Amino acid sequence: MVKERIILGIDPGTMVMGYSLILQKDKQLSLLRMGVLKLKQYDNQALKLKKIFERVLEIIEEYHPDELAIEAPFFGKNVQSMLKLGRAQGVAMAAALYRDIPIFEYSPRKIKQSITGNGAASKEQVALMLQKIIQFEQLPEFLDATDATAAAVCHYFQRSLNILGDDEKDSKVKIPKGKKTSSSWSSFLEKNPDKIVKKC
Repeated sequence: MVKERIILGIDPGTMVMGYSLILQKDKQLSLLRMGVLKLKQYDNQALKLKKIFERVLEIIEEYHPDELAIEAPFFGKNVQSMLKLGRAQGVAMAAALYRDIPIFEYSPRKIKQSITGNGAASKEQVALMLQKIIQFEQLPEFLDATDATAAAVCHYFQRSLNILGDDEKDSKVKIPKGKKTSSSWSSFLEKNPDKIVKKC
């Protein structure tokens, strides 16, 4: 029996968000689609987050991925950039959660190590190695798209080799099976009476 799984990879960003979808059939990988969402034209940060949420939902509705692999924000020196990137990542994750899709988060170093064997590899090196792994013809204009593909392929490798580390295991967002996340507010309150704050 052939096992099929679609993995959505996302490279979050506030200027450009990369996304990619790969199809796994047993041990064979193929690229379904990769692209970017350009956000430079939006001055308002809240509007950028709205566009990210909407685009991720659109992708999910079209391709019905089984899992999301997302790159964790890089801890750089610029605190404001980190905050913005963290928000972008959170909004993309929220869209996946809204459709009950399990989320796996990987550090940039982990992804590069998984694809090239070098945790300090450049974007170009990662992109060229991906061409060999899943055999797509042309590199995209924005390497944010191949970064997203790298996140998805990294997740495939981790799952296939059954070597998810403690940090990746802990980063998975567990979603109860059955009811969707769009369950009613009243149902939530019935199950969580301790969450109700009563005014005096």
